[in-house]
Amino acid sequence: ELGWISEVHVNRPAVVRHAEQIKRRTVKGNWQAAWLLKAVTCIDLTTLSGDDTPSNVHRLCFKAKHPIREDLLKALDMHDKGITVGAVCVYPARVIDAVNAIKAAGCNIPVASVAAGFPSGQTPLETKVAEIKLAVEYGAREIDIVISRSLVLTGQWEGLYKEIRQCREACGEAHMKTILATGELGSLANVYKASMIAMMAGSDFIKTSTGKEVENATFPVGIVMMRAIREFYWQTGNKVGFKPAGGIRTAKEAITWLMLVKEELGVEWLTPELFRLGASSLLEDIEKQIFYHVTGSYALQHDLAMA
Repeated sequence: ELGWISEVHVNRPAVVRHAEQIKRRTVKGNWQAAWLLKAVTCIDLTTLSGDDTPSNVHRLCFKAKHPIREDLLKALDMHDKGITVGAVCVYPARVIDAVNAIKAAGCNIPVASVAAGFPSGQTPLETKVAEIKLAVEYGAREIDIVISRSLVLTGQWEGLYKEIRQCREACGEAHMKTILATGELGSLANVYKASMIAMMAGSDFIKTSTGKEVENATFPVGIVMMRAIREFYWQTGNKVGFKPAGGIRTAKEAITWLMLVKEELGVEWLTPELFRLGASSLLEDIEKQIFYHVTGSYALQHDLAMA
């Protein structure tokens, strides 16, 4: 429905002002610990390196099941709540390793795989579809595809819709998160339009970035994408998830994202089914903050397992 995006205008100064206001908000004490544990359950614990091996994927999956040290959870009376991360995210070639490690750990955390020419999107559509099908065949329950930015930059909205639809069909029963690579879309209006097209084409989530762009997840971009999600929900009744990713490294940033989601979309979006944080190093900082909250002292290098 191109009429939804034909006359989109984004008031950038107002969006930036609102983002700055959100960044100044803080929570302390037990409230902070509660927000951080909520953030943990929404993390897509990720490794997307060229030197990934079965052993470091296995370690990642173990950390996914045990994201916070057991004694720290006991001190917060949260040890029996089954706190795990939302998913483990890897390259297609490492999906089988992750699936086997999750099974060996005796848990049901979903394995997500990037696909569709990640991170550039500069591969033929046939190759993208084949890669998605392989990742699903290997056992991935969630697929993070990446769009062709050129289709957005040249205004080929129907072409973008058709590409995402084909990726959606290739995913089958797997959930599809569509990465917009917002740092390369040129404007906030394009971010809004691409968000709408991705949702119209059947995306279960829309995601800010690959983590490989110069500019990744920013709060102004998040606000624009969430307002597109809200508009889509009002128009269709369908709830689409949101995933900021790339450059989210601190516990404070994670809490700010949670606050923003609560304000823009409501409490019902603060679940792993509708909100994820894409991160590789964020969990380490969250665990350090919880360690400090429980013990009153800062964690030493050997106190916490590698995330």
